[in-house]
Amino acid sequence: MASSEQDKESKEEGKEMTFLQHLEALRWHLVRSAAVIMIFAISAFCMNDFVFDTVIFGPLDQNFISYRGLCALGYKMGMGDVMCIKVANPHLQTLGASEQFFNHMWISFLVGLILAFPVVLWELWKFVRPALKDKELGPVKVFAVIASILFLIGICFGYFLLFPMSYNFLVSYQVSSSGIVQTNNTFDDYISLISTMTLVSGIIFEMPVLVYFLTKLTLLTPEFMGKYRKHAVIVILIAAAVITPSPDIASQMVVAVPMYLLYEISIFVSRYVVRKREKAEKMNA
Repeated sequence: MASSEQDKESKEEGKEMTFLQHLEALRWHLVRSAAVIMIFAISAFCMNDFVFDTVIFGPLDQNFISYRGLCALGYKMGMGDVMCIKVANPHLQTLGASEQFFNHMWISFLVGLILAFPVVLWELWKFVRPALKDKELGPVKVFAVIASILFLIGICFGYFLLFPMSYNFLVSYQVSSSGIVQTNNTFDDYISLISTMTLVSGIIFEMPVLVYFLTKLTLLTPEFMGKYRKHAVIVILIAAAVITPSPDIASQMVVAVPMYLLYEISIFVSRYVVRKREKAEKMNA
């Protein structure tokens, strides 16, 4: 029974589809993706105590795992408490009646989007699958898995490292030593910063996937990336220096090293695509 259904599905996929049929198929893939996102978002909305007190407000707790880990790493490296981060201002305030409600909605949607990201990629894979040749099915399926893993790793990197370091630096920053200007952080600013940094980090970690497709389209080469490696290192070090709250090299390296490794992985991916293309050209020659 199962084999007959698979045969039927493969026959339907093999048929030529009109433009409107493609749109109809895309619509149902988008509907299923949106439904999964909404299910996760509604669940997150109902679990507001866990989502906010444990996850969103986690970096405001002095016992946050990142602070304990960095502090322990500093002591193991014989640097004392140099890498220990003290939460400057754990309190937030709201300036509008609707601020908490709309931020609750936004965070719930964001959690739904992050958790449903692998499903969205899977639906995208199912949409493009009929247009692929048999030899292309494996690589695209691997792409969906790798892209999901990289995105989730990027989200974790942004949440556990980038945001805690950046937030405590910005909150404790003073334009003068007079103490005239005091930072009273708002709930809205906090939510905006944590959501932006985690999402941007997740997108940045998709760099190897982006490099893969750009190299496939011959818009990027490993030689180009290798040529500008030194420039990339300078940009990464500057970004790490801005993000980290202390001037010591060790805490900057905690941020800079993963970003540099990501760049090197992207060069490797680009080189792999070029070699595979050259091998295919030799076989066809």
